[in-house]
Amino acid sequence: MAGEMTPYVALVRPRWSDMDAFGHVNHARLVTLLEEARVPLLFGGGPDGSDPGLSDFAKGIVVVRLHVDYRAPILVEGQKVRVEITLADLRHASFTLDYRVRTGPSEDDPVAATAGTVLAPYDLSRGKPRRLSESERAFLSKHVPSGGRT
Repeated sequence: MAGEMTPYVALVRPRWSDMDAFGHVNHARLVTLLEEARVPLLFGGGPDGSDPGLSDFAKGIVVVRLHVDYRAPILVEGQKVRVEITLADLRHASFTLDYRVRTGPSEDDPVAATAGTVLAPYDLSRGKPRRLSESERAFLSKHVPSGGRT
């Protein structure tokens, strides 16, 4: 679509232990691949190690909601899969990331799954959710292309 920003892209490699009895990546393991894709984005490093991330997220963040829709199996064949991440929603105390998981590393590989996570910053010392700081909101707005309403 014209004018649309390129999504944040992470390449993650499924492991042999991620396979189910049918040779596909198991559902629970796909959720782990989503986590492995978003950790460098939120906590630093980025796909090339140059992105600082936000250290405050490392102090506490929880998944509030998760959904996954499957379109095709991901086979464990030794290659990385492409995970494209966009910011679907940015609120005062949570944000939603949308994912598009492809069967291989190319943007031309078929989409295997789409997913979304609602994440909320969490104050571990107080044992409850907290609001996003202005720096966190600015970081998300700057580093994660909008795919929805922000």
